[in-house]
Amino acid sequence: MEAKEIDRKMIRPSIPSGSRDFSSEEVYKRQYIFRIIKGVFEKYGYQPIETPVMENLETLEGKYGEEGDRLLFRILNSGDFKKDISASEFAESTAHQLIPKVAAKGLRYDLTIPFARYVVMHQNEINFPFKRYQIQPVFRADRPQRGRYREFYQCDADVIGSDSLVNEMELVRIFDEVFSILGITVTIKLNNRKILSGMAASINASNKFSDITVAIDKLDKIGLQGVRQQLTKNGLSESQIQILEKFFSLTGEAKQMLNEAKLLLIDSETGLKGIAEVEKIIELLDISGTTKAAVEVNFTLARGLDYYTGAIMEVKPNEIKMGSIGGGGRYDDLTGVFGLKGVSGVGISFGADRIYDVMEELKLFPATTQTGIKILFTHFNEASLNYSLPLLQQVRVEEIPAEIYPSSEKIKKQLKYADDKRIPFVVLAGEDEMRTGKLTLKNMQSGEQQSLSIEEIIQKLK
Repeated sequence: MEAKEIDRKMIRPSIPSGSRDFSSEEVYKRQYIFRIIKGVFEKYGYQPIETPVMENLETLEGKYGEEGDRLLFRILNSGDFKKDISASEFAESTAHQLIPKVAAKGLRYDLTIPFARYVVMHQNEINFPFKRYQIQPVFRADRPQRGRYREFYQCDADVIGSDSLVNEMELVRIFDEVFSILGITVTIKLNNRKILSGMAASINASNKFSDITVAIDKLDKIGLQGVRQQLTKNGLSESQIQILEKFFSLTGEAKQMLNEAKLLLIDSETGLKGIAEVEKIIELLDISGTTKAAVEVNFTLARGLDYYTGAIMEVKPNEIKMGSIGGGGRYDDLTGVFGLKGVSGVGISFGADRIYDVMEELKLFPATTQTGIKILFTHFNEASLNYSLPLLQQVRVEEIPAEIYPSSEKIKKQLKYADDKRIPFVVLAGEDEMRTGKLTLKNMQSGEQQSLSIEEIIQKLK
């Protein structure tokens, strides 16, 4: 018994690296972000679905490229996961060899592959084109750092069953509208995986396409010299790297960049098709009206996931140094691995956790996001408490969030409670208030006090 008590004292409360607790204030702020994103998604015709936090490993593995597979969280089988493996086999096998024998499930890496699996399983229940959104957490066994977590929320919108570039145009508009409402000034970058494929073909390195895209996707993180070193390590020659650098060095207006890229890709049918698709998206954006965000073509944008096949996009904040806070792209036949061939889709994702960090640093959250309670009832004694309880319920019936301080403490303490919770109004019900039916309503921000009936208070709060 004593030993158990000692053990309890030795435990230091902690959470896994890369995960976080959220206070009430933080949750309110996160919910504010989710509400804005959800509202815009639904305005554009997207409908919500949810998928399990766990997927079968066969659903996840092989869909994100070598680097993505390395970052999957795998879950050991329940019970004695070693029961079907001999001691010698367990000792002599590598981790890679053991995984299929000890783990059949994993935590989802993103929301797109589970969405593809969902579409195939429910294809007879949904109408195509199918526009869905999801706001759920995902998990990556990454190295935690600022803006990069092991558990984080994604807010995805995808349309599947249509290859029209109108979808890409509308997704750019969703990015533009959401960040405009949130007050974040951003740049939306566009590219196309077909252009990148054409680049690889132009240097006779199509077999190195995945290596090239993974390397150039890290340009912002490791710089041009770092990308050069990685490309050299992957077997590209100096002359091949120099040709790729010609693409990277293209700058200016979108139309000018695309025209110059056409000359570099003159012999690549695939690359020219990618340029034509980007040109069409920009044309559709111009027709539909101006965007508040800057939209630019960037040939270094690669999006490291293997399943992208067409247009790709990424969003970066302008006023703060941070990784991408949104991204996405076109994927042809993603459902094919699950048995539904020839169905094209395109989608985007908002990085809610990075968006939170940007808004916090730039102080963009409205004060109204920081509390759900609009009014606190205080009381001086038991009679005051009993008088206030039915009034509290009257306020709640009107859908106004309200609470009552649980005990008759000094009023100063009760007011401090309201101030700490940023509750905007406080009701004081003393002997005079109970006799006249006129309550004292205190504005906690201005300090102004008014004598009002409960009906008048309700109208004021509504």
